[in-house]
Amino acid sequence: MPLADVIQSLIHKLEMGGGARYLRALALVLAVLGLAVLYNSCAYQNISTPEGMDSAQLARNLATHQGYTTLFIRPLSIYLLQRRNQAAGLASTNFDYAEVRSAHPDIENPPVYPFVLAGLMKILPFHYTIELKRRFWNSGGVFQIYQPDFLIAVFNQILLLAAVVLTFFIARKLFDPGVAWLSAGLTIGSALLWRFSTSGLPTLLLLVLFLGLTWCLIQIEELARAAEPRPKFVLALVVAAAALAAVGALTRYAFGWVLVPLVLFLVFFSGQRRVLHVLTALGVFVALLSPWLLRNYLLSGMPFGTATFAAAGNTHLFPRFQLERSLHPELAKIFGLRPYLLKMMVNARGIVEHLPTLGGSWSSVLFLAGLLLGFRGVAIRRMRWFLLMCLGTFFLVQALGETQLSVENPEVNSENLMVLLAPLVFIYATSFFYTLLEQMVLPIIQLRYVVIALFLVLSCLSMVFALLPPKTNPVVYPPYYPPELQQISGWMRRDELMMSDVPWAVAWYGDRQCVWLTLNAEDQFDAVNYWIKPVQALYLTPETMDGRFVSDWIRPHDYSWGSFVVQAVLENQVPPKFPLRHEPTGFLPDRLFLTDRERWKMIPQ
Repeated sequence: MPLADVIQSLIHKLEMGGGARYLRALALVLAVLGLAVLYNSCAYQNISTPEGMDSAQLARNLATHQGYTTLFIRPLSIYLLQRRNQAAGLASTNFDYAEVRSAHPDIENPPVYPFVLAGLMKILPFHYTIELKRRFWNSGGVFQIYQPDFLIAVFNQILLLAAVVLTFFIARKLFDPGVAWLSAGLTIGSALLWRFSTSGLPTLLLLVLFLGLTWCLIQIEELARAAEPRPKFVLALVVAAAALAAVGALTRYAFGWVLVPLVLFLVFFSGQRRVLHVLTALGVFVALLSPWLLRNYLLSGMPFGTATFAAAGNTHLFPRFQLERSLHPELAKIFGLRPYLLKMMVNARGIVEHLPTLGGSWSSVLFLAGLLLGFRGVAIRRMRWFLLMCLGTFFLVQALGETQLSVENPEVNSENLMVLLAPLVFIYATSFFYTLLEQMVLPIIQLRYVVIALFLVLSCLSMVFALLPPKTNPVVYPPYYPPELQQISGWMRRDELMMSDVPWAVAWYGDRQCVWLTLNAEDQFDAVNYWIKPVQALYLTPETMDGRFVSDWIRPHDYSWGSFVVQAVLENQVPPKFPLRHEPTGFLPDRLFLTDRERWKMIPQ
């Protein structure tokens, strides 16, 4: 066959035959990749959340065969381990009941996300030492992007794309291809979800798990209404849904409350064998969760470790991070209903205010309006009930579980459960939009596409503005500047202990053991320094140095860290009894670094 005929035949197949489908798929993939490249070029930031850095350093410890141990040490964790080991009468080397002189076990984080990141670190070439010679990671020799942070962000963006695909298939199953494509567009155009992708948080992994659970429930509901329900297949789907819920709970403990709407859905919509389905779901969930809870209990005496007290955090009993930073917390105060009711009422107001923009898009308003709309499809109505049950459950759990982390990062934090509902909300909002579109009288039918495109652009305005100038600075300073964190950590030996107001950053960027700043600079500091392990360096950032003068520095008491900073900076002297008295130049006035000797003149062994 002549070459011209071969070319003509190939073009015909691409335009009219099956090749056209692959051409469209290739164009779609290139468009998505282009969006990811554009976002990372314009709006990427290094990890900015304490929870993200904490998970990353845990993952590195797992990847380097150090076990499920942490370099970020919470005083509350010290207290729980000490109490448990002393009560059990466990002998330890040098009476190290707090397990700080050795590898400190982590009793804060559930294991799934750190294990996933550890696997990623085994596969990809993570370079933890900051590289200033390659242009991509710096600008004119000045640090810009931390390579491990970027690789974690790319991984989370892959999870975001997986969530978009699941959103498409769920919407197509419930509605039609038009709703599916537009819902997927709203999901991938959510600036809030892209911000989660660079935060280092497990939220997008949870989103994929939640959408997978939703897909299982859609299949269960459909089979329960079928003439031949196939009970064994339905039971297998129930096991899969419960397993996804359990894995989600082992990714973020609060997500475990999804079991409530899951069980209710099975009770109402899983057919005649609902009792078996509910018992199976509960059994699978408990079986998968129990070993980890037992591990935490054996270590700390609490099934969820330090996270057991999350509801008490940021109440008037323990404002801000007071509970996590306390070596001797008065845990007897946590019993009582009033503090939690007050906390729930205060936090509920903020959640309600953000409901119209759930997922970072005003299109969520159409979801709320669409609640008044009656659907003819049985599956659509029943899945909307599941969505509403999840909405109510997550609303209460988030209102009660929010801590100071949500105050410092109002939307992008691991305590934000409502964002997991965004794709389902987009699906129902899109269906209501199409209902309104059908009522519009347009002069020509082609204008429908213009209206749909305009709706998509207006719904994703936050994403549009994120891609416009000025470009976001990748360095999250204040308070995190990785080169400085690696510099000061390089002055320390690996077996030495630091104290800081950003211990998660020291643990991740510096790879050194660091305890969270105690509640005061005298007795609680001394309790760590003299009785647990010597503190050989103190690093304070703008987190403390930029504190409010009266409420953070003066009002607490004479030995607060604020008072310490006033004396060290304004009076240019370290308090007489404080053991760390050597300070390098170039840190004040916005940072303070004190050590036991002039380490910057030595090479650590």
